[in-house]
Amino acid sequence: MSMNKHPLLSVVVVCYRDEGNIRALYERLTKSVQSLGYAYEILYVNDNSPDQSESILRELASQDSHLTVIHQARNFGAQAAFTAGMVQAMGDAVILMDGDLQDPPELIGEFVKKWLEGYDVVYGVRRKRERSMGKLNEWLYHLFYILFRRLSYISMPLDAGEFSLMDRRVVDAINHLPERDRLLRGLRAWVGFRQTGVEYVRPERYSGTSTNSFWKNLRWARKAIFSFSYAPLEWVSYLAVSVMMLSIIGMIFYIISFFVYPDVPRGTTTIFVLILFLGSVQLLSISIIAEYVGRIFEETKQRPRYISREIQNDHRRQHSDTSTHISSPSSIV
Repeated sequence: MSMNKHPLLSVVVVCYRDEGNIRALYERLTKSVQSLGYAYEILYVNDNSPDQSESILRELASQDSHLTVIHQARNFGAQAAFTAGMVQAMGDAVILMDGDLQDPPELIGEFVKKWLEGYDVVYGVRRKRERSMGKLNEWLYHLFYILFRRLSYISMPLDAGEFSLMDRRVVDAINHLPERDRLLRGLRAWVGFRQTGVEYVRPERYSGTSTNSFWKNLRWARKAIFSFSYAPLEWVSYLAVSVMMLSIIGMIFYIISFFVYPDVPRGTTTIFVLILFLGSVQLLSISIIAEYVGRIFEETKQRPRYISREIQNDHRRQHSDTSTHISSPSSIV
């Protein structure tokens, strides 16, 4: 833990379609961090939300100098939004949380307590979900985290999302990673340092409807696995060896049957099935390889992770005489 004599806490909140949550979260969050007695800043990242979120955030930022609002040029996604907040944050500890009040701000006190004990990363562990998502969906979520942990080449915590506290050293380490296509919960585990979890019950969304869907969750699962696991590539090798062995066994069987049962009719059905089987194996192998090639292609383009069109109450710029709004890492990264 790297902490100054008078530590500064930074809370990064990502906002997208959260107009009904902003005021309630802002009030609860402000109350929670003020009760800790430390200097603080709140950074809201408006990920180009199409509702009235921007006008609400502008009003709050004009009334509270502790509140910095980053307006993204377009919707770059939650991972890019969190990255924008982490780059802008100046705190000795940085807390990440969603803007839908499913990450309870009252838990920040427990995060800070663990941080003061010497932990560099404190993440929330979702042991139960209040929302009525059904036992099957809740079981599938947990099953994915187990699968992700087993397939990953690093140790991933179970049932842990972006809701976490990270020490300045950890934040700086992640900010300096060159990756464009990011999964912060994976990068947080990859950088190491001393980490621990705090269990909590994930409440139901305060207002509005979730933007998640089955297909979005499936894309998230693919992104997580292909970003932090080489197992699918290994499966291709195992599958190729298995198909080769089956082919050898099949050839031996047909050679033997030709001499033992010369009068048995031999049609085209077997050939047709084998062609379909081998073709499907080849397409599956190509699709797995394509997932990795696509990520390589995305990284080689070296496009910015995000572009911020405006930053209200830009404290980082005020403390840096050399930064500019165009080339500053807080505006284009």
